[in-house]
Amino acid sequence: MTLLTEELREKLIKIGLDVEKGANEFDLQPPVKLFNPCGAGTWLLSFIYPDEPNLAFGLADLGQGFPETGDIYLPELEQFRGKFGLGIERDLHFTPSKSLRKYADEAHEKGSLIA
Repeated sequence: MTLLTEELREKLIKIGLDVEKGANEFDLQPPVKLFNPCGAGTWLLSFIYPDEPNLAFGLADLGQGFPETGDIYLPELEQFRGKFGLGIERDLHFTPSKSLRKYADEAHEKGSLIA
């Protein structure tokens, strides 16, 4: 599975342009959820930096009890292979219900990302 379709990539870059113009990245709803189907690891992507198309910003939970917001290097996720050779997948049914700030606050409070 391709992590990001061309349409999603363009949407994330457009949001990145909005952030460059002053939109608050924490007030945006992250349109993409990625996960490890065989273990820990969940990522919510808010935007892609327009001048660095391999770098996204979002919330990452690696299953160690300390979810954090920051930059996410997309090629690393695309190349990852876990148990049974499975890679990271995109949640095809994910629809954001809150801002990145709310997801992050809840994840920090509970020690894990629930999305």
